[in-house]
Amino acid sequence: MAAVCLAALLTAGCASLRSATAPMYTVSDPSQCVARADTLLVLLPGVYSNPDEFAREGFVRAVQEQRLAVDVVRVDAHLGYYEKGTFVDRLRQDVIAPAQARGYRAIWIAGISLGGFGGLIYAQERPGELAGLVALAPYLGNPTLAEEVAEAGGLLRWTAPARVSEDARTQREAALWSGLKGYASPSGNALPPLWLGYGTADRFARSNGLLGAVLPGERVFTTDGGHDWAPWRRLWQAMLPTLPLPRCTS
Repeated sequence: MAAVCLAALLTAGCASLRSATAPMYTVSDPSQCVARADTLLVLLPGVYSNPDEFAREGFVRAVQEQRLAVDVVRVDAHLGYYEKGTFVDRLRQDVIAPAQARGYRAIWIAGISLGGFGGLIYAQERPGELAGLVALAPYLGNPTLAEEVAEAGGLLRWTAPARVSEDARTQREAALWSGLKGYASPSGNALPPLWLGYGTADRFARSNGLLGAVLPGERVFTTDGGHDWAPWRRLWQAMLPTLPLPRCTS
């Protein structure tokens, strides 16, 4: 990521960044129905959220109420990691690699807003590591990129420009859209299955809709509302029963 403040595009403006400490802070919520789950669900927060909000807003409880035989880990993957350019490396070293070493057979990421962006770039930069990906109202880069995709007739017809600005953030976001084209022609790529949800009044609805247009219809969820927890809770409740995650048997 570039030193240019990503927060300016995600919110009303820039703010003081937290330090990108190592290792990332995590909170674990083990499965309540199996002693040793073989699936891990990694939750990545939005730009100014923290891991505790996933519990406060009912995301962890919803997993338990659905009787999913998965362990959950909430990661404090805040904006500082993205701005410093260490997000992918830290998530790999602090969360994914240790989970693999502990024997998890399947690792999923579910991210909101900035966390959705993080899940998508992790999947692209570490192909083959994720079994599935859930993105709620994901940030997909500068709106001008989405407009270019729309003007081209959609993601399937869009071609990445031959030359991109030297700005690292612009390069990363252009690469993100180029990678997302893999969902328009999924055969032969290593991208994990993607489930997408967003509010119809969300400020990212335009870009999210362009991505959703190339996904299977049953993996795209919308609801009333904007970029806030109320629509995200509704989406999470609607999406969880459809995800191919292991279920409790007793």
